[in-house]
Amino acid sequence: MTGFIIRNIVQKLFTLFVISVLSFLILHLAPGDPAQIDPMNPAITSDVVERLRESFDLDKPLPVQYVLFYQRLFTGRLTSWKDGRPVLESIWERFLNSLPLFITGTLLTWTLAFPTGIRAAVKRGGKYDRTTTFIAYFLISIPGFFLAYILIIVVVNVLQVPVIGMRTHGLTGLPAVMNRVWHLVLPSVLSATAGIAILSRYVRSQMLEVESQDYIRTARAKGLSEDVVHYKHALRNAMMPFVTMFGMLLPGLIGGSVIIERIFAWPGMGRLAYDALLARDIPVILSLNFIGAILVVTGTLVSDILCAIVDPRVSYE
Repeated sequence: MTGFIIRNIVQKLFTLFVISVLSFLILHLAPGDPAQIDPMNPAITSDVVERLRESFDLDKPLPVQYVLFYQRLFTGRLTSWKDGRPVLESIWERFLNSLPLFITGTLLTWTLAFPTGIRAAVKRGGKYDRTTTFIAYFLISIPGFFLAYILIIVVVNVLQVPVIGMRTHGLTGLPAVMNRVWHLVLPSVLSATAGIAILSRYVRSQMLEVESQDYIRTARAKGLSEDVVHYKHALRNAMMPFVTMFGMLLPGLIGGSVIIERIFAWPGMGRLAYDALLARDIPVILSLNFIGAILVVTGTLVSDILCAIVDPRVSYE
């Protein structure tokens, strides 16, 4: 098992290196000069552009720029071209804002999708199955921004409470805590709706596929109760694909939901990435890309280890 983990880590580190090189090259080979911040501004003369190129290290060869960039990133000295703030400081601040939204949305998705999908499979063809199928396809089909605006209008008009931003300023103590929780509810529910609909359908299909296997028919032929067949034999085997999916939750920390964050004025990771792309803030873009790659390979590593532990058919060799 130790050798399996070490080999996996070495492979992930090599993958990270390749991703860092490719993303660096792609961004720097894009058309335009990053030092030309505002080409319409007459104050940005050729001398100013040249000084900016020197300060951004854009006058050096690409391999040197690559080494300097990641050296500054790892030592915390990399700054944003847009506002001059340390990049890691900005990312950490937005990460802390996105974390409660991500955790709440993920918990809602997984705790509601699994019971819904399992019961729909057990009651296949029944009223419950047809109802949840209709609701799932409705939630998948409706645009997230449209549903967000509808909920905002309903909540503000009916409950007369603010829902924009992370908090209402001027509150202290318990009212401030409850206000923060209330601001978290609506964007979390919206970020979870499509996930619940899609995941519940996937759980249902997995359960139905497993229950069509020969060993399930054998279990029924032995006289086992339906609850034992469904929840002991079928469910345990249907969960294997979701062990792999569990490790892939981590990249959601960096991606967030740009649409939800913009609608609710939530200063999270998604908005940071979107604003950096508009401003062509290369240090922030590359840093977010690299951190996202770290989360992806970490998630796949966790999935590989969990699969090796749970499924005895997985070989360590």
